[in-house]
Amino acid sequence: MKQLMTGNEALARGAWEAGVHFAAAYPGTPSTEIMENISTYPEITSEWSPNEKVAYEAAYGAALAGGRALASMKHVGLNVAADPMFTSVYMGVNGGMVVISADEPGQHSSQNEQDNRNYAKAARLPMLEPSDSQECLDMMKAAFSLSEQLDLPVLLRLTTRVCHSKSIVETGTRAEIEVRPYQKNVAKTLTVPALARGMRLTLQKRVEAAAEVSESSPFTRAEKGSGKVGVIASGICYCYAREVFGEEASFLKLGMTFPLPAKKIADFCRSVETVYVVEENDPYIEDEVRRLGFQPHGRDTFPFCGELMPDVLRRALHGGSRPTIDYDRSKVLGRPPMLCAGCPHRGLFYELGRRKDVVVAGDIGCYTLAFAAPYNAMDWNICMGGAFSSGHGAQKMLERRGEKTRVVSVMGDSTFFHTGVNSLIDVAYNKSNTVNIILDNRITGMTGHQENPGSGRNIKGEPASAISVEQMVRTIGIENVRVIDPNDLKAVRGALDWAFSVDGPSVIITRWPCVLKRFSQQDKQEFSAAFTQKMKVGDSCIGCRSCLKCGCPALSPVRGEKKVRIDRDMCVGCTVCAQVCPVNAISMEER
Repeated sequence: MKQLMTGNEALARGAWEAGVHFAAAYPGTPSTEIMENISTYPEITSEWSPNEKVAYEAAYGAALAGGRALASMKHVGLNVAADPMFTSVYMGVNGGMVVISADEPGQHSSQNEQDNRNYAKAARLPMLEPSDSQECLDMMKAAFSLSEQLDLPVLLRLTTRVCHSKSIVETGTRAEIEVRPYQKNVAKTLTVPALARGMRLTLQKRVEAAAEVSESSPFTRAEKGSGKVGVIASGICYCYAREVFGEEASFLKLGMTFPLPAKKIADFCRSVETVYVVEENDPYIEDEVRRLGFQPHGRDTFPFCGELMPDVLRRALHGGSRPTIDYDRSKVLGRPPMLCAGCPHRGLFYELGRRKDVVVAGDIGCYTLAFAAPYNAMDWNICMGGAFSSGHGAQKMLERRGEKTRVVSVMGDSTFFHTGVNSLIDVAYNKSNTVNIILDNRITGMTGHQENPGSGRNIKGEPASAISVEQMVRTIGIENVRVIDPNDLKAVRGALDWAFSVDGPSVIITRWPCVLKRFSQQDKQEFSAAFTQKMKVGDSCIGCRSCLKCGCPALSPVRGEKKVRIDRDMCVGCTVCAQVCPVNAISMEER
């Protein structure tokens, strides 16, 4: 059967066809939809994990016990999972194990642009790179066979365009793979130094075997052109290069990129006069080509960062791009991203941004948008779960300088479960003087409303135990805890005043559901009146625009009048604008 699929959908289908038994992930763009689609296949035990390290460990445990297993994550998630990954290659597998890294050249939704091909080389994982949806399916199936053949986990590396673009995929049936029997073998799987030193020698033999496989991989192929130019590329860059260089160029399309097929690369380079290496973002392939004694064009021709899409390649090669329809750019208004109408983070950041002598340590989530106007309420963000610990370190240094500035550290509920728990333990253990805020909007909001350990449902939508953020915070050892409704500005101000007066660590939990959330039964009971109201602007509006400072997209000035209007279709009646209005011109509609 042929179907139109995104790369992420094809990966999920490939996992099902490969007979995968277990899959785990933490959501993150551009990888999120992989696990969402896998969860629709009942034959696969699928799970959202609290973080990527846990996902990798759970999947690897399943592989050790004889099942075919995978872990999926975005590129920065592999940093979190790197600890077990580097050791798992020493131990090898029983059932096949695949880890998916969805990299993001261009940083569409990420804090950095790291190239995770380097992880394959550093950890010595065989690596495959699909260039379209069909290869996503085919390489997923091949990766499990390769994993079991080489006794190694396999890295499947994708980029945003492969994950989210669609192409025709020919699908097949599921291979019914039996779970292999487990037999205790500590010499293979227990990494105390005395045993791990022997594992390191065994690993080298596996890598040498992988190098032989790479030379004959069906996913690597040379394509002869009519000219004297040769292009080496992998993944989506092969598609970009194909479009720009055309039929005259010869191509070496690399499908297995660790180990790189040195002999095939050398033979290809000798067959042409000029070699270009097209790759995002590090000179991973280019460095190998140079090591082999050739002088390709790569970083001397193409940008070192961002996506190498066809127009980018054309500008680099020819100094121009194809003509397009032009327009008057001065007439296009900038539209920066903003918090949704009714977002429960709005009230907190409106008040926090008005505070003086405050440094705000942020984290990864929708609320990162609070760095911008009108809130200007965030100083930095580093990584998932980094707010509390980085804020703690900053507070210690401010105190060392004798400054009275307080650090406020902010993160969401899913981020708290991810790695924020560890950070808050650090705060409690080392008697920090920080104010720590957990934005509990009852869901993993930024990546598309995936369930988490506090939401009350699992990936299948089935009821699950819901961890209480407040109870966990108190268990960690934080005594000063308050839970507030973030839409109540008076309560927000009061909680901040209280926290700034406390000597020692404090935690404020803002508890209100994301405006887009599908309510659980618990939500319906606790927030029964949420999002059932509409606000209106009365005739007493003086056009002072104070309400616009709360940053709600449902509010806008009326052109030519000293008035503000509310888009009724967007408004959900959070009442923040009414509390901000100095003349009480905003009120709730009568029902």
